[in-house]
Amino acid sequence: MPFGMGLNKNRHGTYEARKKVPQHLEDAVARVLDKGKPKQVWLKRTLATKDLAEAKRRVKAVQIEFDRILERAQELLAERPLRDTLSEAEIKLIADWHYAEMLHIDDEETREGTGRDEAMRAIAKQLDEAGIEYDVPIPPSDHKPDYGLSDSEYRKRVADLEFEMPIMQAALARGDISKVDEHLDYLLNAQFGINLDRRSEAYRRLGLAVLRKNVAALEAIKRRAEGQPVETPPLSTITSSTPSTTGATLTAAFEGWKRQRNRAPGTLAEYERAIKMFTELHGNLPLVQIKRSHARQFREALQDVPGRRNGKLLNASLPELAEWGHEHPDVPKITAGTVNKQLTAVQAIANWAHDNGMIPDDVQWADPFRRMRLGDDEVVRGGAPFELSDLQVIFGTPIFTEGARPTGGQGDAAFWLPLLALFTGSRLNELASLKASDISHNEIIGSNCIFIRAEKRSGKRLKTEQSERFVPG
Repeated sequence: MPFGMGLNKNRHGTYEARKKVPQHLEDAVARVLDKGKPKQVWLKRTLATKDLAEAKRRVKAVQIEFDRILERAQELLAERPLRDTLSEAEIKLIADWHYAEMLHIDDEETREGTGRDEAMRAIAKQLDEAGIEYDVPIPPSDHKPDYGLSDSEYRKRVADLEFEMPIMQAALARGDISKVDEHLDYLLNAQFGINLDRRSEAYRRLGLAVLRKNVAALEAIKRRAEGQPVETPPLSTITSSTPSTTGATLTAAFEGWKRQRNRAPGTLAEYERAIKMFTELHGNLPLVQIKRSHARQFREALQDVPGRRNGKLLNASLPELAEWGHEHPDVPKITAGTVNKQLTAVQAIANWAHDNGMIPDDVQWADPFRRMRLGDDEVVRGGAPFELSDLQVIFGTPIFTEGARPTGGQGDAAFWLPLLALFTGSRLNELASLKASDISHNEIIGSNCIFIRAEKRSGKRLKTEQSERFVPG
């Protein structure tokens, strides 16, 4: 797709390449360049020469680079998730924009002319040279007025209105939105960056609103053609992620959350990973579109993620990991605590966006992640005992072979907890919370035992009441 390219000199006399970014791509280009800007209006690159001939030679490579940037931006727009809903505010904004644009175009044609006379003369010249007869009046070359429309351009405008208005009025009377299909494609894809399901109720509601505005604009242009003054409403600047239409996307909310204040590197990495996995599964949804079904599907996909990954799984996306985990049910999966961390991270970003005005005020929004976390110590499906090779890896570490005591392992706990887990089969939280008083001699069994019990005062909890037990030592 070709775009306009220019050569300019900067204040030092050095040539630079410039390319205007199409309005609907400004946000996407900014994301491609990743320089922290919300939108990119121009692409600029110095050519490092003051010689025009050399600048023309060098600009070709830069033009190819600029085209690649714009093509990548187009691909980002193509990756938009399919929507099946629109808010009333979105529908009104899109329809109003269509009305304003029609009047702006009419303003420009009235002011500058339509160029029809020149086109007709050029066609007539080609027909004359080819010896083809025609029966269409051709305006003379000296017929163009200094300002505004020529007589033939004005007559053509009136004729077009007389032809088009009855068609669009009849379509409105029947609710036939097929007459504005091309307008809807242009508005949704080129101007507002919305991938809307054509089978949805929202598409029909939008189509009817745009059809009404189309008829209203034609009526306004007709009054202008009759010499009546009709004001042109302002034409808002529209980008591919206009906040007033869909609200912020999940990734935009994450970027805002990051910029609000300095975050701990570990927290940033954890939250970024959670956002990345959610968007891998569902796409970069506007927050207003995230439903409880999205949260539940995210949780279920996480529950299928293998706990240990290598080879191709190291760089796999969440859908790929979940699919692999589902196909290998006996492979241990990530813990319930890890699943909850990812859910909590996405939930925190969504709630931050809501609290900071990134969701339109007219949208009723409820936290879709509320009460989605797995229960305390809930077993993630797919758990399985360690294989012999796993145990060899664990007990072959310097902790057991060389007496090492890493700081991160809490000293001797790094040695004793794996051994206790191996020989008792108890849960990690049960063993880590043990006290010396929990070890006692049991007269019935006749040996020392570990007493696994809950203790509300100290915060010790068990998965169920039936988990309280003696474990022979």
